[in-house]
Amino acid sequence: MLDAFIIGIFIIAIAGMGYGAIDLVPADVQAQVTNLDAVRFIVASFGAIIGLALGLTAQTAYRRLEANVRSQPIETILTRAVGWVLGLLLANLMLAPIFLLPIPQEFAFVKPMMAVFASVLFSFLGVSLADTHGRTFLRLINPSSVETLLVAEGTLKPAATKVLDTSCIIDGRIEELLGTGFVEGQMIVPQFVLQELQLLADASNDQKRVRGRRGLDILNRMQESYPNRIVINSEDYEDIQTVDAKLIRFAQEINALLLTNDYNLSKVASLQKVPVLNVNDLAQAIRPIYLPGDSLELKILKPGKEPEQGVGYLEDGTMVVVEEGREYMGDEVQVVVTSALQTSAGRMIFAKPQASMVA
Repeated sequence: MLDAFIIGIFIIAIAGMGYGAIDLVPADVQAQVTNLDAVRFIVASFGAIIGLALGLTAQTAYRRLEANVRSQPIETILTRAVGWVLGLLLANLMLAPIFLLPIPQEFAFVKPMMAVFASVLFSFLGVSLADTHGRTFLRLINPSSVETLLVAEGTLKPAATKVLDTSCIIDGRIEELLGTGFVEGQMIVPQFVLQELQLLADASNDQKRVRGRRGLDILNRMQESYPNRIVINSEDYEDIQTVDAKLIRFAQEINALLLTNDYNLSKVASLQKVPVLNVNDLAQAIRPIYLPGDSLELKILKPGKEPEQGVGYLEDGTMVVVEEGREYMGDEVQVVVTSALQTSAGRMIFAKPQASMVA
């Protein structure tokens, strides 16, 4: 909406200037034109095209500035604002005596030029000094606060906001992660994600309906348990069709992390420089690592490919091939890890029954 407003302002302004510029043409020239209104319309149309180009440029510059401001820590914005104000104040104090000096009328333009030059120069110096000595300034405000000192040194960083994807909500593991306290910061659920969950819950397909209702139930429980951390945002993008594209755009605009377990969405978001937290990657990373000699309890479920082999599975789905384990089929047995193999299909562990190792 704001983008359209900026572009519209430029189009109307430049088109209006083009329409009114005809009045600046000498009257004798206007008298030679047979259809003055048509000329006004043509000039206004060219002005609208120029305004569109300028508006798009201004809109792009605004979005870049907004993204830059959003990515800056609040302490940096605060110190730069103070430095900018002090620079303007110093510029005006230095120019005040000069403005009192008598200047001939033909050189009257020098005063506003000096004012603009001094304001720009001292504003730049003020911001530069704020970047250099801003941390010291924050320490002076509250020297007794450890938090202030850590913020001033750049050690303490605020927790990044996370945007929840539909698949991540339905998956349900994010609820458990919130309960453990390992995931910090605000969790934002955009309105279009909530609408997608509702569409799934109302679908005629039984499987989709179950998934949608599960996602809504999980979201309701998280809101009840963490009312200050789960936020529903009403932002939507009418010009974007897919929910995945909307999620990436939303995460870019608020400088947030995208929390998902969708592999394709993770790759697309990474290509567009959006930080992604993939729950599946987290689950893969926290799998226990078993080294040769480690002991574990395992239920042998089926025979292996070799005559004496038995196969069982860990809680995370990792296959364990037990040599001499076929005789323990259907039983829980203590096994000792002999080796581990990482394949394209996942990790595989080889083990032997502890009783045979002792024997």
